[in-house]
Amino acid sequence: MSKGQTGRLTKQHVSSGGASGIFGENAQVHDQSVRRAAMSVFEALKQEYQKYKFRFRETVSKHEINEKLNSIDKRLGTTLFVKESKIKPDGGIIEVQDKDQRWRVVLVSEAKYQGKDVENVQAGLLVGKKKDQELMVAGNAIERVYKNINEIRNFMLDEYHFPYAVFLQGSNFATESVQVFKPDGSFVEIRHDSGAMNRIDRVTAANFCMPINCNYCRNIFVGHKNSSIMLQAASIFARCKSWEQKEMQEIMIAIAKTSIGILNQLG
Repeated sequence: MSKGQTGRLTKQHVSSGGASGIFGENAQVHDQSVRRAAMSVFEALKQEYQKYKFRFRETVSKHEINEKLNSIDKRLGTTLFVKESKIKPDGGIIEVQDKDQRWRVVLVSEAKYQGKDVENVQAGLLVGKKKDQELMVAGNAIERVYKNINEIRNFMLDEYHFPYAVFLQGSNFATESVQVFKPDGSFVEIRHDSGAMNRIDRVTAANFCMPINCNYCRNIFVGHKNSSIMLQAASIFARCKSWEQKEMQEIMIAIAKTSIGILNQLG
């Protein structure tokens, strides 16, 4: 990082009233990048599968989710307190129309940024209430991702695929320890196995604690006594450094194509 960049970052830190200002901007950039990647995938699908009809939605209402649940089993989807409730995944929802004119979800994408320790250390900024710490103890904002995942699971309860991609980015999602250099040339180590720093374990319940950075679009069946249980696992992609839009597009298109392949197999 150049002195000019460090100066601008420090100035931004002061003018925004602390670390939250930079954190918010970084999160917004990541959100926008995921959204652009999803829109690119939407256009690519329309070009590759010209015989199919696709649509892109920013939101899905709780009312619609409840209707879907209730159509599966009358015991489900009967409670709704706020009629206007809806969910809005960062990357939106892409659907394809099947031969019966039903819309089927082929991709849902989410962006989560948490942990700006790399930027703080590179800029020589101290954090914490007393501004005397090199690293910030991680918060629990990542746990909010479960709401949208669970809502889409409800919406897709009768499907054999679950195309939910979550892109985690920031020092709280490091998958390996990294050394970050301060302006004076010394370095700070960000450990991926530190309970105070890493928050990936807070979200892996969404993929049943299977390895991350994998495509789990195809549902998993596990045996239980004389029956089997169908599991819908989110595809969690995490790392400390920034995700490039092209990288996310490649992952998203692979998940969307997996969805289409499964839908075609089922007829």
